[in-house]
Amino acid sequence: MAGPIGMMIQHDLRDWAQRQTQCHDYLLHGSKILKDCWWQLNCDLVLKNPPEFDIEKAVRLNIFYLFIEKTWMLQQLVLAVPLYLIGGISWLVWGVSVRIVISVGGHWLIGYFAHNKGDKTWEVEGAAVQGHNIKVAGLLSMGEAWHNNHHAYPGSAMLGLYKDEPDPGWWVLNALHNLRIVKNIKLPKQLPLRSELVAISDNIDTRVERVPEDCEIAKFIRKGS
Repeated sequence: MAGPIGMMIQHDLRDWAQRQTQCHDYLLHGSKILKDCWWQLNCDLVLKNPPEFDIEKAVRLNIFYLFIEKTWMLQQLVLAVPLYLIGGISWLVWGVSVRIVISVGGHWLIGYFAHNKGDKTWEVEGAAVQGHNIKVAGLLSMGEAWHNNHHAYPGSAMLGLYKDEPDPGWWVLNALHNLRIVKNIKLPKQLPLRSELVAISDNIDTRVERVPEDCEIAKFIRKGS
């Protein structure tokens, strides 16, 4: 898809466009599924007057991020070379090419449905695009399918905001936070209030919110170190 900076720019462009009162079909997943698939997986969007994004220095000048940005395609060699040496061309095709097609295609598919169908806990008034939660894909998508929550709190590191919303991505972040590898995690309660955000679910007051927790694996690692 891109390196970390390229993905940040792609995401910010989509996020900016979807918050406007009108949004092009390309950026809102508003076309029929086959057309949207072709657009998203094969085409680039070129704007005459694109918005400007001022990426903070801590990111755009970070040596590690810049290295990943410049080498993100070459990083496949870390997996491709041993797969080829162990199992030949078939292992290479299945372990790299097929894996990438399935993961990138699956990411697009979740995005398509998450912007068109599914449950909603929140609505963002005035936004051309609303996110939807796709319950059956919460685990498989590493939490990405809780997209209504993401539209409500785009700055939150947690996507599955309630106990009944499995979020493997958050489980990993929570463990890394316990190990003090990840810091400054932002959660909904730490974000500025949004006057345009409206709760529309009837049972929102009865659901149990997810909060940062102690991680048993992290405890075990800390004790052993």
